Amino acid sequence: MFVYLLLLIAIAAEVGATVMLKVSDGFSRFGPSVAVVVGYLCSYVALGFALRLGLNLSTGYAVWAGLGAAMVTVAGLFLFQERLTVPALFGIVLIIAGVVLIHAGDGAEA
Repeated sequence: MFVYLLLLIAIAAEVGATVMLKVSDGFSRFGPSVAVVVGYLCSYVALGFALRLGLNLSTGYAVWAGLGAAMVTVAGLFLFQERLTVPALFGIVLIIAGVVLIHAGDGAEA
């Protein structure tokens, strides 16, 4: 169960870093730029530890990338008033469905 906590930390750090990437305005703002680097570093370290402790690569990466993408989309909606089109919403649903299917097909438990 600890590996899933590490995975959640990795996802949260990746989402935060990606939001800061927009806020950094092309790395022209120092504080948000530092937050991007620190966030991605924390994300990769947490994901690496989760993989080292037994999380399958396919499951870990699919959940990290898929849920990260979906959460960044939600952050864009609320923080930057970005629009969500029907095709984009359908794409997010497919990403989440894919993550669920990959996890369901993963025979090994961490």
